Amino acid sequence: MKRLISIHLFLFLCLPTFLKAMQTIVWKDVKVLVYTKNGKGFVHDNIENSKKALQEIAASTGFKVDFSENPADFTDERLKQYDVLIFSNTNNDVFDNDKQRLALMRYIQAGGAFVGIHSASGTERNWPWFKRLLGGTFDWHEPGQAFDVLLIQQDHPSVSHLPVRWKRAKDECYYLKEMEVNLQVIAVNDLNTIDKVRERRPITFGNKFPSVWCHEFDGGRAWYTSLGHQKEDYDDAGFRKHILGGIQWAIGEQKERDYSRAKAQRVERAINQLAK
Repeated sequence: MKRLISIHLFLFLCLPTFLKAMQTIVWKDVKVLVYTKNGKGFVHDNIENSKKALQEIAASTGFKVDFSENPADFTDERLKQYDVLIFSNTNNDVFDNDKQRLALMRYIQAGGAFVGIHSASGTERNWPWFKRLLGGTFDWHEPGQAFDVLLIQQDHPSVSHLPVRWKRAKDECYYLKEMEVNLQVIAVNDLNTIDKVRERRPITFGNKFPSVWCHEFDGGRAWYTSLGHQKEDYDDAGFRKHILGGIQWAIGEQKERDYSRAKAQRVERAINQLAK
């Protein structure tokens, strides 16, 4: 009897966690904005492929998707309709003014979600808040080649369908700098499998370097993958599921944005004054 009571107590205490883990997204109620703006500098040739992939992912999953290269779309009124903002291979400065940057800050503070793909880490390199949102900023990459990605958190929805050693036929091993310290690392590049090596290489993580991660930041949630350089990646079912899993995690608990929590009044704010 005591054992039965203990089991029931255990199940009762674990139930909230279990139910949270079992929550599913009602995809027909999800609306996504895919932003592909590039500033002055290198522009990846994979953008149209990524847009096509996201359009097809949306069609097969059931969510609605809009595409934009117009920074004027970044206003409170326009952003509040979206459950996720996806920066797909954006690079360099992608906003015209701080009013647009402020709208992004307020969206995240209102509980919005952010997904960054590949060169999104090279976006807004001089804006500290954005670098913290993404989790770091681009430094450099090894020459494109085959290498292995090791899964650290195998049950994460963005990688749970993948083998523990995910072999990339060809991609770019990205190194970021100014990385956040509270990142939940999902996967790392195995530097032992890099054959073409540049002279300098970060040694902070030894023979590994984070390549996929997520975290909660400033009231919202962000997921980033440094992978996806090749145009062909976006035709691959496994890579598409990788992105969809990132979107799923970023959405988290499906709810409306709450702009009463958006306290940002200007772009340049001290770190310790970020919205709680």
